[in-house]
Amino acid sequence: MSEFQSEMNQAVQGFVAQITELARRAAIDTLESAFGARAARSGSASAASLVPAASLGQAHVGRPRGGRGAKRSAEDLVALSGRVAAFVKANPGLRIEQINKELGTTTKDLALPIRKLLADNVITSKGVKRSTAYFPGRKAFKN
Repeated sequence: MSEFQSEMNQAVQGFVAQITELARRAAIDTLESAFGARAARSGSASAASLVPAASLGQAHVGRPRGGRGAKRSAEDLVALSGRVAAFVKANPGLRIEQINKELGTTTKDLALPIRKLLADNVITSKGVKRSTAYFPGRKAFKN
């Protein structure tokens, strides 16, 4: 093998080793955050050390941190639904982008609460897709 080929092989092997290490670290971080978030919700004291200290004191609006597929608690959904219902009542005719801007949420965070509020006739909608505007419904929001 020529000197050029062996230098090229060493460079490729070094690159592969770096990528492998980065992927391993990312997998460990994901697992720690997922298990740390679950353990903190269940009240486990031993798993509290896995949760980053910065996230313990912060209130987060919307979905909990902890990876894809993490479910919100029923209390969180009810609280967010109440905020949305009150906001729509005070500000009728706004689109979801405008509601998100004021409440500090994302469309993904509000999708389920809005579907439930629409089904319960707490709010109504007019329009389709991005032009959908939300208005107060016939029923009052109940916790």
